[in-house]
Amino acid sequence: MPDTTSAGSRRGPIIISRHGRPALDRRAGPKLGWREYVGWWDRYEAGPLADGQKAPQALMDLVADADVVFASGRLRAQQTAGIALPHKSAAHDPVFNEATLPPPKFAGVKALPKTWNVLARTAWLAGHSLGGENSKEARLRAKIAALRLHEASAQGKVYLAAHGWFNRMLRPELRQLGWVCVEDGGDRYWSYRVYTYRGG
Repeated sequence: MPDTTSAGSRRGPIIISRHGRPALDRRAGPKLGWREYVGWWDRYEAGPLADGQKAPQALMDLVADADVVFASGRLRAQQTAGIALPHKSAAHDPVFNEATLPPPKFAGVKALPKTWNVLARTAWLAGHSLGGENSKEARLRAKIAALRLHEASAQGKVYLAAHGWFNRMLRPELRQLGWVCVEDGGDRYWSYRVYTYRGG
């Protein structure tokens, strides 16, 4: 188990978690056309966590003494931070929002949201954006977000509650700034990663 205390450390560590289980279930029906999926995604982005969840005790223990707490601009991330660390308010910052999921315009195709998620992410990575943030713009945002975490780490331990795909986008940007992942909890809901600073 890595030493993740902030005492005596010049920077950090940084703990980044994915949000808890959302109230809107991507596996649930009915099947949707691409336009209907756009509406579904809008509701998902605005929606809360499913009721009755508890943060994993390991995450709560890890972030209990965090000096700086961030959540994205989305309610599900904000609620996640509040459950994991109830005694400290998070700064809500849309720079940590999830990368958008614009569906390809497949006429006549009906699919569950979980299938549209895959189709939309694939199309987005190829440059499709439906007028929203494209993958190049999101990569630039990830650079800005990683720098924000890096700068905050000068104050001590940092905790961020954010989103599955955008958390992945932060990884290479943090590496470039000198951060190393020392504990990898995967990508499930409530999962987290721990980064320590090894830069100059």
